[in-house]
Amino acid sequence: MTAPAESSPAVAAAPVPPLAAPVAPAAPAAPSLASLPSFATPARTAGGVLRRLTDWRIRFVALGLVWGFSFLFMKVGNEAFAPLQVTLGRMVFGTAVLATAVAVKRERLPRRGRVWLHLLVASFLLNSLPFTLFATAEQTIPSMLAGICNAATPLFSMLVSVVALSEDRPSRQRFAGVGLGFAGVLTVLGAWQGFSGQDPKGTIMALTAAVSYAVGWAYVRRTLSGSGSSNLAMSASQLLLGTLQLLVVTPFFTSMPTSYPVKSVLSVLALGALGTGIAFLIQYGLVAEKGPTIGAMVTYLIPIVATAAGVLLLGESLSWNEPVGAVVILVGAALTQRRPRARQA
Repeated sequence: MTAPAESSPAVAAAPVPPLAAPVAPAAPAAPSLASLPSFATPARTAGGVLRRLTDWRIRFVALGLVWGFSFLFMKVGNEAFAPLQVTLGRMVFGTAVLATAVAVKRERLPRRGRVWLHLLVASFLLNSLPFTLFATAEQTIPSMLAGICNAATPLFSMLVSVVALSEDRPSRQRFAGVGLGFAGVLTVLGAWQGFSGQDPKGTIMALTAAVSYAVGWAYVRRTLSGSGSSNLAMSASQLLLGTLQLLVVTPFFTSMPTSYPVKSVLSVLALGALGTGIAFLIQYGLVAEKGPTIGAMVTYLIPIVATAAGVLLLGESLSWNEPVGAVVILVGAALTQRRPRARQA
């Protein structure tokens, strides 16, 4: 989906769909090859290979794969652990990755208490709550359905922005996008045939997670856009606070797992380290190099990857209405994110 070009310190929830991708400073220009001495030829060759391997298109696809597979990782994690435990593990490993990056880059964490209070709310709305809702929903609905519900985030985001952000004035086109998107949601759920046998409670949880993302992004835009700290430091702080929230809550609602199967443990590790930690760093680099629009458009890949992973690797059944509805949702989401062209004087 296309996002407005604005600064946001929040962690892309991802499998989250960052609606307002963090804006990083422009990447410094690389020295021209002509300026290098002649003995640097081997290095230039190696550098060319490295650049091809790390081309933004490759990172773009990698990010879509990581976030799309996050729904599969949650499903497999649920086989051995309670949803809260899956979310806690995800947050711990994600925080570890970002904390390491902060230490390597020697970034300063926020110092003002008010910023930390806002981050506490943001971590609940963008991490603790939606991550737990998705994990809980996947106890009763397919992982691919959760991934498709996630694609509805920009639809809710536009509705929330109308209420919470007075500067956002939606056009008829964007309202039409919301209507089209929700028609896509009903198509995915098979509303005309009793919601295709999907568990209503699990589906509502997944959609509520998308609403939480939308409310969280609106909150971040209102309260943290001018914090003065780097996106990396703010995101690491946000994940740390979310981890502390879950550390307090999880022991009261879950019991210790009876076993630790390798498959489930690795899934939770991948969910946190890849889907929450490294994914943010990849997206941060994409935004720095290509701008927030490209960085946010990766969201369009998520339901495609989630559906393919669920069907091919988990054996989930796929009906015609689910991919068709997903396409309708994405078209509607694209319309909600389009800004009217400025009129020339």
